[in-house]
Amino acid sequence: MLSKEMDPLAVEFYAACARGRLHFQRCDACRTWRHLPRHTCAACGSAAWSWEPSSGRGRLFSWTVTHQASMPGLATPYVVAVVETDEGVRLAAGLLDADPAALRLELPVAVELVPVSETASVPFFRIA
Repeated sequence: MLSKEMDPLAVEFYAACARGRLHFQRCDACRTWRHLPRHTCAACGSAAWSWEPSSGRGRLFSWTVTHQASMPGLATPYVVAVVETDEGVRLAAGLLDADPAALRLELPVAVELVPVSETASVPFFRIA
């Protein structure tokens, strides 16, 4: 269940992921894509925006490999990546089933939406 304290825009983002759709905000005025969701465009200041679907594809922009579990039961090592989507949005997410030794810049990846509750899913990526 999503937190009642969470920003409504974030709730909408994660709820759409739970429905199987990765989407980002896009400014209606200058057409700039953005993430994290916010009420006004950082590029032009417009408050007019829409949610638009993402291709779910991108490239590896950066990553780190974690070897120490941050909580009991978490399997290590695991990869946390910054993915630059085809839309130009950069998104921090886990990289599933990735061999850290095989990672390289610009490696193609595809989104996988992982349910965390009945009302929310979180985007992860896999090597495409």
